[in-house]
This record gives sequence, structure tokens and C-alpha cells, in this order.
Amino acid sequence: MAIQESLRQIRPAWVERVAHELASGEGVRVGFMEQLDRFYDLLEQTVVTGNTAWLDPILYDWGRSPTETNLEEGGYYVSFVMNRIVALTIEVAREALDKEDALELIAAVTPIFTHSLSVVVRYEMETRVTHISNELGKAQEKLEELDHKKSNFISVTAHELKTPLTLIEGYATMMADMMQESGQMQMDGLLKGMGVGIGRMRRIIEDMLDVSLIDNNLLKLNIQPLWISHLVSLLQNDLKNIVAQRKQHLIVNEFEGRDLMIYGDSERLYQSLYSVATNAVKYTPDGGIVTIDGRMLPGFIEITVTDTGIGISPKHQTQIFEKFGQLGRTDLHSSGKTKFKGGGPGLGLSIAKGIIEAHGGALWVESEGCDEVKLPGSTFHILLPTRAEPNDPRVTKLFGEIEQSKLEDQRSNV
Repeated sequence: MAIQESLRQIRPAWVERVAHELASGEGVRVGFMEQLDRFYDLLEQTVVTGNTAWLDPILYDWGRSPTETNLEEGGYYVSFVMNRIVALTIEVAREALDKEDALELIAAVTPIFTHSLSVVVRYEMETRVTHISNELGKAQEKLEELDHKKSNFISVTAHELKTPLTLIEGYATMMADMMQESGQMQMDGLLKGMGVGIGRMRRIIEDMLDVSLIDNNLLKLNIQPLWISHLVSLLQNDLKNIVAQRKQHLIVNEFEGRDLMIYGDSERLYQSLYSVATNAVKYTPDGGIVTIDGRMLPGFIEITVTDTGIGISPKHQTQIFEKFGQLGRTDLHSSGKTKFKGGGPGLGLSIAKGIIEAHGGALWVESEGCDEVKLPGSTFHILLPTRAEPNDPRVTKLFGEIEQSKLEDQRSNV
């Protein structure tokens, strides 16, 4: 029996079998049977001509047909349908035809079905990739909108808090002066405590404002000549009392480039160095060691802050530089910027990174992991360009592809 005749003979049973198994409900089954009739017509044409392109239009429609629900559930329904059509075709052929005609038909349609399945899988995969890309785009837009709203909230909140805080600070100072003039010092301790609280709140507000400036690319740098040695000496002096309170040891090594003069914003750079150093103090147990060192690299000077603290796990080594990036349970943190594992808003390292990058540099950390018993420690790397002129193009954050490539090379060699 000719293959075309075999196809016509099994067609009614084939359509009924496939529709009954793969379509539930009479309304759905009627529409599906129409699709099956169309497919079968094209299948016969393909067998006659030997050209599988006849099936491509309906395969394209099927491959692009998954609903939003199907895509979200992650199932490959069209591929499943195509696989079942192949299996049911073999079943119907064996039942309706004699053995020789069935084998001849199966041998003829198998390459066609194989081609059809590969086409459907490709179209279905493309549809799924498009869906996932669209979903990722929507998620990205929502994240950007949320981040923008968060930045606006930080900026507005910081500005709104700054005004009443200034008033409170002013009145507290006036009260202290009046009591000192009148000789009434009973409230002196309370006023000093109020002053400490006001100072801490002011620093938090200033950090929030700095984060807002960095997020919106509004951070302005006062570029002037500065000496690395001055920054390191000031840092060493400011850390003396802090490490003494924690019974820690501060080691400041002489290193090549320490006496170098570069251009930058000395106040902002010191702010970054201080944040990194106090972070090292905070996460180093009492009696530990904090070491400041450095070296010269082609076009850059590297300053390192190494501690013998609890370390940072690799998966958190980027998180600590994000806004409000805190590790562990915040409700268990002690208060204070330099107490062991002391709490805080989690803005210091984020601001430090923003300032360093605004100078055309980089800030990152290396650590073997976090262990409060073995104390593997951490090393923070601060890389600054050795600019010899105030108008050097590296003064801007986006300082050109050549310098960016150079910076990445230096960092990879560290």
C-alpha cells in the first residue's frame, strides 16, 4: 500500500486519538482537532514532496503559542504535545495497518517528525527566552525605580532632619553656656550626653547626604595637591585613642610612595581612609592588630589596611560596599562605631568606595573567609591614581577606556 494511502486510512483514528488524549473539554477539543487536520494536510504534502518546509508555518504557530501562564510555570507544553503525536502516530499505525505498511509509514514519517520536533523546540525556546528577557527587563525597571525612590527618600529625609537637629544643637549649646555663666553645673553631664547624641546623629545625616550625592553623581571634589604621608599621619593620630581603648596594636609601615604628592580632595580621601580603618578596628577583637601599608604601582599608589579580625566570607565581599550593607543580625550589634562588631547604618564603606572611584581609583577587600575563632583577617586595598596635574582626566569617575583598562590590570596583579 502506498504511504499516501496509509496516511488517509489512519487519519480519522489518528485525529480522534490525539485530540482525545491531548485536549480536555469539548470546546477545546474542537479547536484542537482543526489544528490537527491542518497539521495532517501539511504532513501529507510533506510526504509527497519530501520538503519539510511545508510544516514550518504551523510549527511556528505552535512554537509561539504557549500562554503567559504556561511560560510562568516553566513547562514545555508544545514539545510534550509533539512528542505524544509521534508516539500516538506509531500506535495508530500498528493498530490500523498490517505490519509491512505500518513499518513503511513509520519509516517515512519519522524523519519528518524529528525535524518537526526540533523546529518546535527551537521556536518554543525562543519564545521562552523572549518572555524571560521581558520579565527581567520589567524587574530591572522596578529595581531602578525603587532605587531611585530610595535615593530620593534618603536625600529628603537627611535634609529634613538636618534643620531641626541644627536647632537642637544650637539650643543645647546656649543652655550649656548659660549654665556655665551662672555657675550651675548640675546639668553639665546631661548636656554633654546630649551633645554626644547630637554629634552621632549629625554624622549619620551627613553620611546619608553623601550617599545621596554619590548615587546622583553630584559629589563635588575639591581637587588640591596633597601628600599621602599627611593623610596617613593624621589617620595614625586619630586612631591612637581608639585602638588603645580596644587594647589593639596599630602598625603603620613606611612604604614607597608615602611621601608622594598627588592631586585629590584631601578631606574626602581622608574620610574614605578613616572609614576603612575604623571598619578594621570594629571587626578585630580586643588585642588584635591593624596594619597600614602601601606600595607604588605604575600610575597608581596602593594603600592597604590589614587586620587580624574575623574576616569576610567571599560571598559578602561585595555586599559590604553596598548602601546599608550589614552582615549578621543587626539587632545583636552593639552601638558605637569602633566597638567589636559595633552597629551603624552601613554607609561608611559605600561612601568610601564612591569617593575613591570618583578620584579614578578602586576599593576592594580580600579575605579567606569569616571565622570568629581562627580570625583569618581582611585586607582592604585602596588604589589611587598618581595624578601630577589637577586637570588630569582621571579626576572624573569615568576617566576613559585606557585608564580603566590600566586600573583593572593593576588590580588583577595585586
